[in-house]
Amino acid sequence: MAETLEKHIRRYFKRSEKLPKQELVGSIKKDFPKWSDNTINMYLSKLKKEGVINSPSRGIYELDSLTPFQPNISITLKRIFNKIKREFPYINFCIWDSAWLNDFMRHQPFKHYVIVEVEKDASESVFTFLTESNKNVFFNPDEEIFDRYIHNQDEVLIVKNMVSESPLIEKEKIVIPALEKLLVDMLIETALFSAQQNEKEFIMRSVFQKYTLNELKMRRYAVRRNREDEIEKLINISLAK
Repeated sequence: MAETLEKHIRRYFKRSEKLPKQELVGSIKKDFPKWSDNTINMYLSKLKKEGVINSPSRGIYELDSLTPFQPNISITLKRIFNKIKREFPYINFCIWDSAWLNDFMRHQPFKHYVIVEVEKDASESVFTFLTESNKNVFFNPDEEIFDRYIHNQDEVLIVKNMVSESPLIEKEKIVIPALEKLLVDMLIETALFSAQQNEKEFIMRSVFQKYTLNELKMRRYAVRRNREDEIEKLINISLAK
C-alpha cells in the first residue's frame, strides 16, 4: 500500500513544493477514499522514514529533492535476515553489506563483508546460531582478528553488538542501517571500515551529491557515539568543496 501511495505522492506536490498536512491528506483521500486517517498517517510515516518525503516543520510536508539511499539487498542478505528473524522474532537487529559504500569511493576494495548488528543481550546467541550453518562467522572482531583471519577470507559474516537507538530503515521488509549510521560508524570502527579510511572526505562529499542525508539524524547518532566534532568537521569540509 505504501508503494501504491509513493506512485501518486509526487503529483500532489505539482502546485506547491510544500503542503500542509491537512491538504495532503485531503488529496490522498480523493485517490484512496477507503483509507482511514490512521492508515494515511502510517503510510506517510513510512514514506518519511524511507526518505521520499520530509517534514521540515510541524504539519508541513515536502518532497525530498534527492534520491533516498536504497542499496541493493542481495538474496544472501535476505536469506540470512529472514533466518534470524524466524529464530529470534523479538530481537532488534539489522544487516548490511560493506560493498554498499563502494559507490561513494574512488578505489574499489577487493573484499566485502556481510555484517549483522544485534542488540547486545542477544548478539552471542545469534552468533552461535549462525555458526551452525555458515562458515567464517566472526563475533565482534578486533583489528588483530581482521588482520590475521578476516582479510584472508573471501566470504565473511560478521556479528557485532548494535549501538542502542541506532538509526535504521526498512527496505523490502529487511531492516538495514540508515546511511547516516554507516557514515558515523566509519569514523569509529576503523578495522571494519579500513578500506574507507583514506577516502572519508570523498565518501561524504559523494553522499551529499547523490543522496538525501538527514544531518540532524546523523549528528544525534554521532553524539551517542561521542563523535559529534568529527562528523561536524567532515560535513563542513564536504559542503565547502
